[in-house]
Amino acid sequence: MAKTAKASLREDSRGAAGTEVSQEPIRSASFESLSSNQCFSPPAAPSGHRRIMIVAGEASGDLHGADLVLRLRAHDPHCEIYGVAGKQMRASGVRAIANIEDITGLGLSELGSTLWRTLGALRALRAELHTAPPSLLILIDYAEFNLILSGIAHRAGVPVLYYILPQVWAWRRGRIRKLVRRSNRLAVVFPFEAALYAEAGGKVSFVGHPLLDRVAPSQGRAETLARHGIPPHSRLLAILPGSRRGEIRYLLRPLLQAARILGADHDLVPVIALAPTLATADLKAAASRDELNDVRIVADDTYSIIAASELALVASGTAALETALLGCPMVIVYRGSALTYALGRLLVRRVSYFGMPNILAGRRLVPELLQRQVNASNLVRAAEPMLTEPLHGEIAGALRSLRALLGSPSAAERVAGMALDLSR
Repeated sequence: MAKTAKASLREDSRGAAGTEVSQEPIRSASFESLSSNQCFSPPAAPSGHRRIMIVAGEASGDLHGADLVLRLRAHDPHCEIYGVAGKQMRASGVRAIANIEDITGLGLSELGSTLWRTLGALRALRAELHTAPPSLLILIDYAEFNLILSGIAHRAGVPVLYYILPQVWAWRRGRIRKLVRRSNRLAVVFPFEAALYAEAGGKVSFVGHPLLDRVAPSQGRAETLARHGIPPHSRLLAILPGSRRGEIRYLLRPLLQAARILGADHDLVPVIALAPTLATADLKAAASRDELNDVRIVADDTYSIIAASELALVASGTAALETALLGCPMVIVYRGSALTYALGRLLVRRVSYFGMPNILAGRRLVPELLQRQVNASNLVRAAEPMLTEPLHGEIAGALRSLRALLGSPSAAERVAGMALDLSR
């Protein structure tokens, strides 16, 4: 990032918070009543009504943000909610100042194409915070952008609720105290985060992981195969190459090469579970027609495909945790630009694994491959042992047991309650 860009982003703030660690059981949320293709922007709320700014920056944040917005609207139908939103959040009623799709980049060297749009979005939000302060700012992950925005909001006297915090416990732990200073309330989704932020003086609640409300196949294995025209006795190999174009640019080809070998040697049918942020055209731009030939591409049925698969090849991130909750053995992969990875290695501390299933398990439950390790031969070598019993069953059971570590369902409802209290 250029020096001038850094200067335009830089903000600072001061504050303090109390300490609380809690998890209150509240009924679950639902997103089924809204179509993901139905987008609307409600009119601005009448004067005196609650106004909430909400900002997410990833596909997973968009999903969890949409669930939260639906719960907020259930309690306060007249609440005006606006900010940075993706397709799911816009469908739930968020008025978008900026779209997630326009500002998301994979890493430092990939930011060039989105940097100025990102800066424009930040300036627009900053202007809103100063000229028409909302009742509350809700931040969802999106580390760099939202950490800066939290400072702007704190200086403007706008309460901040941070939901799904960036994983600063893995990199740049010094930011923990900065997050605590700039947030009125922290809603964390991993149990170990609660103690970490409480120790730093944060008013923190472990709310459970929002994926617990979502991750389930929409039909059984036989129905899934029939729905997608796959012969009934087929054994599937799920391919999840990421939710961003930068990810599939680095990962799709080696995953396809490995899938072709595994498919031929173990009678597996490779299926790409397409992320909602991508289109088939994005896959065709990242791989040749020959590489994609005979590989099925399935959209809008990811959980059913994973649940019906013998094995998955998965990009590191939310998809790996989703795959774990569905009990599917996997190989987790990460590959980015050399610059992004080199800087990341300098910043990451005190973690032995980069895949969340392994972090939660406290051991190398499934294989992980990084950077140059991500090639067809290494992927095949890592995957093959998990295709045979008893290892396949042992890993599947251990992955399912991780669900118990993630609290109880209804995270969005709990966070909605916090938001309504803070925005009175």
